[in-house]
Amino acid sequence: MANDYAITAVHLTLRGRVPGADAATFEALAAKAKTNCPVSKLLKATITLDVALVD
Repeated sequence: MANDYAITAVHLTLRGRVPGADAATFEALAAKAKTNCPVSKLLKATITLDVALVD
């Protein structure tokens, strides 16, 4: 169908302030959430994630 629309890519930007968390742990948890997100799985789109702790 010529008029079909699709979401083919999503870019997520996550900034967080988490007392006691280091950058590696924060990034690992964000990546796990991205991988296991049911909406992400449903979209079947290319999803990129930019993660950083802020002071």
